[in-house]
Amino acid sequence: MNNDPVKLSIDGHIAVVTVDRPPVNPLNKAVMDGLRNVFTELADNNDVWVVILTGAGEKAFVAGADIKEFPEWTPDIAEDFTEKGQRIFAKIENHPTPVIAAINGVALGGGLELALACDIRLASDNAKMGLPEVSLGIIPGYGGTQRLCKAINVGEAKKLIYSARHITAEKAYQIGLVQDVYPQAELMNEARALAEQICKNGPVAVREAKKAINYERNTWIESGLNAELQAARTVFGTADKQEGVTAFIEKRKPVFKNR
Repeated sequence: MNNDPVKLSIDGHIAVVTVDRPPVNPLNKAVMDGLRNVFTELADNNDVWVVILTGAGEKAFVAGADIKEFPEWTPDIAEDFTEKGQRIFAKIENHPTPVIAAINGVALGGGLELALACDIRLASDNAKMGLPEVSLGIIPGYGGTQRLCKAINVGEAKKLIYSARHITAEKAYQIGLVQDVYPQAELMNEARALAEQICKNGPVAVREAKKAINYERNTWIESGLNAELQAARTVFGTADKQEGVTAFIEKRKPVFKNR
């Protein structure tokens, strides 16, 4: 039995990468390492022209990090983990071929940040999305503050981040966060159909188009991610972070003190 937390299957020119830790597919260290390893392997495979990224099961695409680990995270630990996550997500964003996120359920925190690193986002009609980090006294640290503001209207991005609210797939479609919404049973078929349509075109041309589209993004995102990294370090040293995380674990409302 394959116990790898991230599974890879290849059919023709299409690869499917599945985060396989149901029911919620948390973005823990093993999953992060698995994503790095799989996308490193795929980058060297010239026969794969499109990648579909999804989650196992019917409940979640990818949930965020394991919040129960956060009480022990110092600013130094938070900075190390955040920087690693940023590097892995940048690898996915700059993968040579198009990456389609098939968001088959909940995509919160790091899960949504993972989807934002993909070229195209398709969602099932039961999906819920959001960046709830500030409700814990922390911030999105894997590129969420940077990529969300480029993916959608900046006011909508700020509203999502500042409010920590979760939105439906339909709302995500309305604001341009996802490109299409399908019944869950049809999501992967639709993702494959799009991948097949892309594969009908010149693979070199598609890769070069992606490189050109990402050129402007790559000129600013490094400095933006560094600012996000330093902000993540700052919040992990606050009393509010400790209160927010403790309140989440204890299933109560946090009482923040602005310190």
